[in-house]
Amino acid sequence: MSEQSLTVHIDGRALSVASGSSVLAAVALAAGGADVVTRRSVSGAARGPLCGMGICQECRVTIDGVQHRLACQTLCAQGMSVETGRAIK
Repeated sequence: MSEQSLTVHIDGRALSVASGSSVLAAVALAAGGADVVTRRSVSGAARGPLCGMGICQECRVTIDGVQHRLACQTLCAQGMSVETGRAIK
C-alpha cells in the first residue's frame, strides 16, 4: 500500500508531506535541519516547540489566517497555508 501525500505551504513554500503528518512535522521538514521557529516573542526572540503535546503553547503558528493554532496538535490538510515566526517582520 502506498502512502498518500499532500501539499502544504510553509511560509509560502510548497512542501509535500505524508497524509497524517502534524503541522509541526511539516514545519520541521521545511526548516531543513535548522532550528525550528514557530513564532516570535513580544521582544522578537525566536520561539520553538518544547513539549510536543500542546502544553507549552510554544508551537503556535498561523494556519489559513487563524492565529495561535498549535502546530503539534494540528494535522496537515491539502493546500493548508502555515505562517511561522521564522522571518522577522
